[in-house]
Amino acid sequence: MTTMAEKPDYSLFSNAFGYLRQPLDFRPLESDADVVVIGLPFDMATTGRSGGRMGPRAIRNASVNLAWEEKRWPWNFRLADYVKIVDAGDLVYNCGDAEDFTARVEAFATKVLESGKSLLSFGGDHFVTLPLLRAHHKVHGTMALLHFDAHTDTYSQGSKYDHGTMFYHAPKEGLVDPAHSVQVGIRTEYNPEGHGYQVIDAATANELSSDDIIRQIRERVGDMPLYVTFDIDCLDPCYAPGTGTPVIGGLTSDKALKIIRGLQGMNIVGMDVVEVAPAYDSAEITALAGATLGLEMLHVWADSKGLVK
Repeated sequence: MTTMAEKPDYSLFSNAFGYLRQPLDFRPLESDADVVVIGLPFDMATTGRSGGRMGPRAIRNASVNLAWEEKRWPWNFRLADYVKIVDAGDLVYNCGDAEDFTARVEAFATKVLESGKSLLSFGGDHFVTLPLLRAHHKVHGTMALLHFDAHTDTYSQGSKYDHGTMFYHAPKEGLVDPAHSVQVGIRTEYNPEGHGYQVIDAATANELSSDDIIRQIRERVGDMPLYVTFDIDCLDPCYAPGTGTPVIGGLTSDKALKIIRGLQGMNIVGMDVVEVAPAYDSAEITALAGATLGLEMLHVWADSKGLVK
């Protein structure tokens, strides 16, 4: 058990804290952090209900409920003993300028990754993943994509900035390889022959065991560098009502956590949680789901990097 003397003095930042009550650090490149958390308050690419720009704030607030645990169940280690996390706050960009936002995300993420740190990003609408993938590609090359969502986001129609077209553009830019990528939870129209990703649709995922889904993911991805992106609308709206494009028939939060937990040992190089829109939430359950999924990703990342002894 950690003694009081070993714990940080929360009074020093009690009114300004980040994810998991970590102090905000606006110079993350100068820190000795292993993982940098960044909020991406952007929803100009949404085609449904706006409000995702408030997602990072809501996730941070909800994460207070997770910060008190010494060891998160069912893990047998205390994350803070092995991983140093800093929260760099929300990305600042010229208001209303999607092009500026896109360039700043890619530039910031590239600097973080080139410094040897990893990144956990909170959106924002799902468009934010595209510039993140561009940055990760510069460091890790072509990646496998594990994409949790109600939608494939592979639609060829749409504007340059559209949260439904990122995974149409990403393979064309060489960022991800669909032949080694999996989409889980899909339950809207898609052309399975057209985009090349393996799809485990929501109805199938709800019938399969978590172990079956994990096995399929591992077989598909292999040892490729893996980027994990979780659109909160992958969850059924009863578990995550606070999102812009809710679709009934989704996964339970329990199954989603079990699948992520099953990624231990895989070569995870990047992570994000997107599309939390707190204006449509109830009792912060969507924000709490987003915060918890992020925390689960961090545990898997730490274990997979061999940091846990």
